[in-house]
Amino acid sequence: MLKITETNHILGHQLWAKDFPKPTEEIHIKYLIVGGGISGLSACRFLRQNDNDDYLLLEMENYLGGNSSNGENKFSKFPLGAHYLPLPNKENTEIIDFLKECGIYLGDDENGDPVLDEYQLTFPQQERLFYKNSWQNDIVPQKGISAEAQKEFERFFKMMDGFREKKDSHGKYVFAIPVEDSSFEEPEFIQLEKMLFKSFLAVENFKSEELLWLLDYSCRDDYGLGIDYVSAWAGIHYFAGRKNNWSKKYKDQVFTWPEGNARLVKYLSKYTDGKYLSNHLVFDIRLNQNNVEVLSFDNVHKKTKKVIAEKVLLATPQFVNERIFKNRTAKLFNYVPWLLATVTLKNEFGGDEELAWDNVIYGSEGLGYIYDQHQNVNQIMGEKVITYYRSFSTDDCRKARRKLFSMKESELKSLVLDDLKKAHPLIEDFIIEIQFHKIGHAMIAPVPNHMSGKTAEAKQPIDEKIFFAHTDLSGISIFEEAFYQGIRTAKQMI
Repeated sequence: MLKITETNHILGHQLWAKDFPKPTEEIHIKYLIVGGGISGLSACRFLRQNDNDDYLLLEMENYLGGNSSNGENKFSKFPLGAHYLPLPNKENTEIIDFLKECGIYLGDDENGDPVLDEYQLTFPQQERLFYKNSWQNDIVPQKGISAEAQKEFERFFKMMDGFREKKDSHGKYVFAIPVEDSSFEEPEFIQLEKMLFKSFLAVENFKSEELLWLLDYSCRDDYGLGIDYVSAWAGIHYFAGRKNNWSKKYKDQVFTWPEGNARLVKYLSKYTDGKYLSNHLVFDIRLNQNNVEVLSFDNVHKKTKKVIAEKVLLATPQFVNERIFKNRTAKLFNYVPWLLATVTLKNEFGGDEELAWDNVIYGSEGLGYIYDQHQNVNQIMGEKVITYYRSFSTDDCRKARRKLFSMKESELKSLVLDDLKKAHPLIEDFIIEIQFHKIGHAMIAPVPNHMSGKTAEAKQPIDEKIFFAHTDLSGISIFEEAFYQGIRTAKQMI
């Protein structure tokens, strides 16, 4: 059985025409939050925890979480987007507090090391790589690589260790999470944001096929685009932004769940109980002397509502904001399309090879697949559910987006299975069903000049009444960035 799901881009595209009915209902609220992704949910949490209860959240989809949503079949839950959270840096105290609130971080042991709920961490085997016709532990190529390649890996990781600890003259990390806490003062690092990662690697004389593949894979995995397109600053930030300084015991593991980061959405969603409206598309915002008027189309009841708020926080991407405000543009923002395929397989799939949580195929255009039942501790296993990820790394994301949405079931099936057959040539014999999920604007890509270009301008509030929070403003589409965008913008708003 084949099935295709996707975000509600048809409703979203109605922003182009704005052919909506006149408002027939009026709502008055102090704070309005537009967008129910992680940034919007984090803002709600901040407001509630700081005794500001007069707020409302509007979301276009019929669910919360944005790209941190999930699906479920009779065998397992599975992610429809983001699917893990690395351990935070010890400096990320707000995220650590959130993990404690969720029951993920349980306190400290007698040595001051965090005690974590190990059922919410990756189990062994965490990751493996199909390389030279066999599976190996870890995704760094190891078997049969040349001595020269091994030396390049060692030199590269030593260089990244240096960047990880690098601080400016004021004691500020050059590469930090959130990005806003990074230092861009020194000319050397400003230059890195202006050049391609591929160019940086060439200047540093890195040329091993295996190393370049790993770096390209890593960038595609976190940014959607590979080393040919992302900035050198972003490429280094992938390795240097995470300090691995909170936990000694768990530092090589990540938090994950069968449903992916939808588990974190569940924890955040309690702050929207009775305070959000789904299936609501905001299409017009007007700034008045004492308030802000927002027009929103209720796609269930097919009517327009007017919301009058003292202040508005737009936790929406810039390609949406440019359709709401006449004087804004998203031309310099590069959004990468993604395809996910959740495949249900007979229990015999994989044979004697144990599936890892993350299974990567060397040289593949895809990003491999995750085993959604990785944390299942039952002794008797039934059918297996995996989710395959593929970003479209290209210099023309718009063209790739159009092509993705034009693809039918048979084309999608060939695209995914041709890739998986490199490691599993008989996979078709085990397939029970496949669900494809298309995300047209899955994530922002940190191309050169993104952070030093229009981003700073797009962050600026309008008349201290309209505020903006989204990962595309930081250039890196990870949970931590969205979480901090919501907190810091809500704090600024109140």
